[in-house]
Amino acid sequence: MTTSAEIRSLYVHVPFCHTLCGYCDFYSQVIDRRSVAPLVDALLLELQQLAAEHEIAIETLFVGGGTPTTLPPEELSRLLRALESLPRGEDTLEFTVEANPATVNSEIAGVLARHAVNRVSIGAQSFDPSELRVLERIHAPKQVVDTVAACRAAGIERINVDLIFGVPGQSLAAWESNLERVLELRTEHLSCYGLTYERGTPLFRQLQQGLVRRVDAEVEAEMYETTIDRLGAAGFGHYEISNFARPGRECRHNLRYWHNQTYAGIGPAAAGFVRGLRYKNVPDTAEYVRAIQAGRSPRIEHERLTLDRTARETAMLELRLIEGIDRRCFAERFGHDPMDLFRDAVAKHVELELLAVDEHALRLTRAGLLLADSVIADFL
Repeated sequence: MTTSAEIRSLYVHVPFCHTLCGYCDFYSQVIDRRSVAPLVDALLLELQQLAAEHEIAIETLFVGGGTPTTLPPEELSRLLRALESLPRGEDTLEFTVEANPATVNSEIAGVLARHAVNRVSIGAQSFDPSELRVLERIHAPKQVVDTVAACRAAGIERINVDLIFGVPGQSLAAWESNLERVLELRTEHLSCYGLTYERGTPLFRQLQQGLVRRVDAEVEAEMYETTIDRLGAAGFGHYEISNFARPGRECRHNLRYWHNQTYAGIGPAAAGFVRGLRYKNVPDTAEYVRAIQAGRSPRIEHERLTLDRTARETAMLELRLIEGIDRRCFAERFGHDPMDLFRDAVAKHVELELLAVDEHALRLTRAGLLLADSVIADFL
């Protein structure tokens, strides 16, 4: 099987969590043990249908959620076994599973390693108990350390840790302490996100009711710049707005998203982009299972993207990358130099010193990284 296959990257959504965090707007639900086997059955059926419709040569797998590691070991094993058996592409498989601290013991870590999982992404978010309470996280800081240790003991060396800055009540010193704690773990990858108040989440309602206050914008900007400098000094390359990796340890799966390349998604609320068609599955586990059992498509949204729309979305996504938009690659793919397609937006943000341009690329400046959302919006 060659890498000319249609689908080389697959995302699998497992929506179950032990509790729901107030800031999260991903589709998730508190786990009900009676719902687990029917969900795994449905995922395997959707996977079979995908394989029947498309040529597959998998190079990146990403099982996210939710918290996939809340699944009982036998059901987690059943799902991973099917994914492990998919036809492989030419590149070495990158197989990521998301986990929360305290959901990975030696048994679960063993299941992951036994089924070719070689990368685990751990949602730590903070090492400060008071910040964890604000975020409604139920783990203790030590459980982050224990989870990393369990993965490594099972032979899984590629580990990412997620952290959030800008938590209500968080000081710059407290954020710096989080960075020092996570660096002690010597992981290969770190994702550091500014807290967002997504409409419809409990945290957004708390903000509107005055129960929490945003961190001052200047302090939050200082937190972000401190992150860039401190992780750079520790040997991490800054390769995407919120993502840092040791050399050669960038997340290849997420890079496919940021280059707007083909990927498939299965599971409730999962999205995909195949043959120029973007789709999304129903964000309801019970309805998803019913659709699959009845032989119906679980998809509720379909959008056929024009070449112009795909070009604009690609530019928007690639601007998230520190290397920016490669002008030659973009022109080969879409028939236009991005300097021509986005002339007004480029001129505006170059003048504001938020965007840098040379013969090879368009990229955000350091100041542009701090205002990335507003810059990127002008390209869409």
